Amino acid sequence: MKKRYILCFIILIVLILSGNLSYASTVLVPYVSADSAVLIETSTAKVLFNKNENSKLEPASVTKIMTAILTIENCNLNDTVTVPANAVSNIPEGYSIAELKPNEQLTVNQLLQLLMVYSANDAANVLAFHIDSSIPKFAARMNAKLQELNIKNTHFTNPSGMHDVNHYSTAYDIALLMKYCVSNTTFQKYASLKSCEIPATNLSDIRKYSNTNPMLNPDSKYYYPSLLATKTGFTTPAKYCLASYAKENDLSMICVILHSEESLNRFNETKQLFQYAAKSFAFQDIAKKGDIITQITVQDATSDTQNLDIVLNDNLNLLARSDLDYLSPQITLKNIPSAPVSKGEIVGTATYTIDEQNYSIDLVAANDVIKKSSNIYFIIALLCVLVILLLLCFVKIKRKK
Repeated sequence: MKKRYILCFIILIVLILSGNLSYASTVLVPYVSADSAVLIETSTAKVLFNKNENSKLEPASVTKIMTAILTIENCNLNDTVTVPANAVSNIPEGYSIAELKPNEQLTVNQLLQLLMVYSANDAANVLAFHIDSSIPKFAARMNAKLQELNIKNTHFTNPSGMHDVNHYSTAYDIALLMKYCVSNTTFQKYASLKSCEIPATNLSDIRKYSNTNPMLNPDSKYYYPSLLATKTGFTTPAKYCLASYAKENDLSMICVILHSEESLNRFNETKQLFQYAAKSFAFQDIAKKGDIITQITVQDATSDTQNLDIVLNDNLNLLARSDLDYLSPQITLKNIPSAPVSKGEIVGTATYTIDEQNYSIDLVAANDVIKKSSNIYFIIALLCVLVILLLLCFVKIKRKK
């Protein structure tokens, strides 16, 4: 009886340890409460997580990433802008504003800080007027840019993300737009500001603002040091939104959260998604140029060259799950060649299937294959010699006569 208890205890310990090891080796996919979300790797646009990523929803102030990039691409940051009255007079109550005054003068640089740090809707409008002299004309520029970037499920009607049923996007589209924006280092600078200070102007005292994203704050539990660019958003119809760009473990990622019920959830879930991807995915050498895939015997070849190594003609480096097992490719050879074969000659393909996508690499001969000498040539040569000898004999006999 005592031995049985000991045996049961040992089995229990083994099960617990194996369970812990299994748990440790598996990174759980985070739960996302928002209505829509997507996480992509930046260089490949590969989707690492998605939830209703193509649902058309209002993006609120995340829209301002488009306003920012168009400003950066079309303006001199040191230019002085005079605030038009009609740019700041019709913003509904409840929207974030920096209380810019008609005829107040600020630089484009200062307006961009107000736009990205404080999400000031009046700053967005002023920039739109500065570039295109009206909101509708600037909205047309925004939509033209979307078309240029091949972003198809988005339509903007204003530069700030104020509520409009015809102003919509998707989490995936916002991720593609953010991917374009963060390729610009100036955009990254503005989208990573923790705070800003706007000097006194001709009509206003000094202004100081802090970014409302706690992921930028080292004192916050939501702090994420790998965060490189971000933009928050909120309206009552759009709920809480967030677009973020980060790099961790050599992985460059963009996460978009749309329509979250709780403000802090978007930060927590974004951080968890980034950490999940950094632990679960990596760029891996699936195959290397020169790797021997198979060996074939070539007909009519010399004995020392008839065994031909078939090798990969290129590398295959892909973003894949970190726990990806060894992959055996599907090999497709042309008709088995007969000698001679030249080194580097394409003889087939190797196809790797990863995440339901096929990747093919040419297979080539690793060395020259020499055709062996045939006995027929020896026989022909011998016959030629015999014919010549017979002719010589015939000529000699004829001379004697």
